[in-house]
Amino acid sequence: MAKQEKIIVYTDGGSRGNPGPAGIGVVIAKEKGGVLKEYSQRIGVRTNNEAEYEAVIFALQKIKHLFGKHKIKDLNIEMRMDSELVCRQLSGKYKIIEEKLFPLFIKIWNLKLDFGRIDFVEIPREKNKEADKLANEAMDKRETKSMF
Repeated sequence: MAKQEKIIVYTDGGSRGNPGPAGIGVVIAKEKGGVLKEYSQRIGVRTNNEAEYEAVIFALQKIKHLFGKHKIKDLNIEMRMDSELVCRQLSGKYKIIEEKLFPLFIKIWNLKLDFGRIDFVEIPREKNKEADKLANEAMDKRETKSMF
């Protein structure tokens, strides 16, 4: 049996004001090192927890796009995040009490059906610096308004 390719994904989300202007950061890397892609995106007004969930959703969608729907079945994905709440909810260790998080949890649950193995791993904030930096960059971006 061939060994599954392992992808390490760092995600972070945050908001200024909770709720407030929010952003996400995602780093997709190879297991042996080497960043494949980095993403930073402003996501409107959200709570910190909503932004953390949105980062995971965004990451899964990008992985599916990058690798294709057939190859993702053979991937072993380790989603690393510094949010204890979100990680433990996605791992089934904590119940979801906040109603606003249910649709986001369901969206991730449905996305997971297309993938092989996905593990959610809680890491210390200092080991998630790049995703945190990207999320903060997104929050710092000013919204641009079109003149047309």
